[in-house]
Amino acid sequence: MFSGAFTAVVTPFKDGHVDEDALRRLIRFGIDGGVSGIVPCGTTGESPTLSHEEHNRVIELTVKEVAGQVKVIAGTGSNSTEEALALTEHAKSVGADACLMVSPYYNKPTQEGLFQHFKTVAEAVDIPIVLYNIQGRTAVNIENSTVAKLSRIPNIVAVKEASGSILQMSEVIRLTDSDFDVLSGDDQMTFPLMALGGKGVISVVTNIVPDKMSLLVKHMLKGDIAAARAIHFEIYELCQAMFIETNPIPIKTALSMMGMIRNEFRLPLCPMSQANQEKLKTVLERYGLV
Repeated sequence: MFSGAFTAVVTPFKDGHVDEDALRRLIRFGIDGGVSGIVPCGTTGESPTLSHEEHNRVIELTVKEVAGQVKVIAGTGSNSTEEALALTEHAKSVGADACLMVSPYYNKPTQEGLFQHFKTVAEAVDIPIVLYNIQGRTAVNIENSTVAKLSRIPNIVAVKEASGSILQMSEVIRLTDSDFDVLSGDDQMTFPLMALGGKGVISVVTNIVPDKMSLLVKHMLKGDIAAARAIHFEIYELCQAMFIETNPIPIKTALSMMGMIRNEFRLPLCPMSQANQEKLKTVLERYGLV
């Protein structure tokens, strides 16, 4: 159901408010660059500091701007099942194609708690759901046996795997049916994951080079491994640079250097250190982006 490169789009701010014009430009930039979809209100979109009203508005704006040209996978996760349910219901009501649900953070549920959380939302809202496994942000890993169990719920159709473990990714592909899509949550893991049978990536770097990562994924889906490998190594340093500080600080800083958004964050995220700004600028210059 979901294959390709999907942009985990940043949420641009202007004077403390969501910069809707800049967001529209970013969405258009990604579509013109060949991405398969847009993912608003994820980690890269600073969802923890968006109000519920802003969160809903960003998803609605994204759906309207995309206008059916590519998929919209709306971030609707929460550490409260009731809140995740409300966000998911809203995303469905405004026309999102699917929802990305991060595992509940901070409260450290058991594997049974994780299962019940996702099952409750999936059974209440008839929309495709992509699980989002990122232990580094949530404290709890969704174990492969739990993912396999969840994959048998009809509208839980994919997982964004950001565990950083290629062994875990390999095992989840082995344990699930071929119609359950495994997407990379890390740009630099896209090529090896797809070599194992993954279907693509929910990507940070496509905010700035949508054409490159989209082409890598398209080559892999067609079986042109040599061409995909060449792009993997071509953009590897750029992908690494997007994590020299906490995501989304580097990608928003890069976008601001490219003149696409303001260099504005919401606390507790803050502007990148001067030393890292210089490192990032050097990389962007090397790629001809600034």
